[in-house]
Amino acid sequence: MIRDHIAANLGIELDDFEYAPFAQQGGLGKVYQLFGDRLNVIIEELNETLAA
Repeated sequence: MIRDHIAANLGIELDDFEYAPFAQQGGLGKVYQLFGDRLNVIIEELNETLAA
């Protein structure tokens, strides 16, 4: 889902996880469960790499 979102929007932000299709799979809480404390760093690095 993250790949598809980035392909359509050229980036991702934490707020995006509160909307479909992420919200239907657990939203931001689920993403924090999966990625833990590194989530903010991962999102930042993803967006920086995409912008480069």
